Amino acid sequence: MDRVAELVAQFEATPDGEDDGHTKVEIILELEDLLDDPRALTLFATVIADPAEYDLARIECIKILQLQPPTGSDDRRRIGRIIAAVLDPEDDYLVRQYAAMSLGPYAQDPAVFDAISVAVNDDDIDVRHNALESVSEAGPDDRTRALLQQLTDDQELGSAAKRVLEEWR
Repeated sequence: MDRVAELVAQFEATPDGEDDGHTKVEIILELEDLLDDPRALTLFATVIADPAEYDLARIECIKILQLQPPTGSDDRRRIGRIIAAVLDPEDDYLVRQYAAMSLGPYAQDPAVFDAISVAVNDDDIDVRHNALESVSEAGPDDRTRALLQQLTDDQELGSAAKRVLEEWR
């Protein structure tokens, strides 16, 4: 059995709640350098999508995939949509906050951009700020400029939206 298979099997065999989930996080961190293997990426996608999974493991997967988005367009679209789905108000608030912050590299997908557009109006102010950060990270194009322009009148996000627009000029 190769290392990726060993780590995936170890993750799947680790009981929920064992050592407060630290073992699962350690496995995720070890898989970070092995993301070029589709099995590692599949595990990350499964962990993120599972609301019953240990929250810190989900967050770690999201953070890693923000910094190292998949290079293949199909994988990038799939992962972006999985992270965007975590923005559901029924999901854990910390996972939602990290998801909102991590969507910049995936914003070219219309479904992901739509999720970001909804998140900038979320009830959770941290989700809103983090979604704005994703818009900024996505970079200037017609959609991001239009969304930021709409936000310039927002009492909470308006000054930050104006600042990003100024930086892009």
